[in-house]
Amino acid sequence: MFQPGAPLEFVPADGPVREPVTKLGGQPVWLEEPQWPLSGATGEPMQFLGQFTLGGGRLAYVFMGDEEYSGGTFEPEGGENAVVIQPGGRVPDHLTVRARAAGPAACTDHLPRLAQTRTSVFFGGPGVEPDWIHEERYPGEGWNLLVQLTSELADWLPFEGLAEHGVSEEVEPCHYTWGRSGWGTAWAFVSPDGKEGRFLWDCV
Repeated sequence: MFQPGAPLEFVPADGPVREPVTKLGGQPVWLEEPQWPLSGATGEPMQFLGQFTLGGGRLAYVFMGDEEYSGGTFEPEGGENAVVIQPGGRVPDHLTVRARAAGPAACTDHLPRLAQTRTSVFFGGPGVEPDWIHEERYPGEGWNLLVQLTSELADWLPFEGLAEHGVSEEVEPCHYTWGRSGWGTAWAFVSPDGKEGRFLWDCV
């Protein structure tokens, strides 16, 4: 377990991760019938960003549409991103999901570890506040920060010369460029009753 607010980084897994653990990329490990969200603009499956453990043996699955074609991925209820919670979660009215087990993914499987230097990637928890870029953007009163992610996720490894770092050439680095500058920050939140989630991002 990682302490809330502790600096994290994500590194390539040895292979596909099929356990209900926190990870980025790969394919979701569903705990109930699959609920893959569709882009409100294109009707296509959103991209799977990652899954994050919650209390009580639950998972929160985070998805985002293709910014190039759909836009609005920065809005928590714009229909272009999603947080699906299982088991016992609730799909909000602004989302459409399909019983699809696999789909487009942001990268191959990556697992978290404590970072040796300070990063802006961390899990939420009691007393942990998001690093807002402009102003507070909580989805609503009482919503709890699940995780903060930034473009730093890709900084630990260059895109070329993976073998020099002991990483298989089949590994696809997790690279998120929220905002035109490529230096955005994203947040996932869980509702007070733990049944819904929201995702949003901002940039400088």
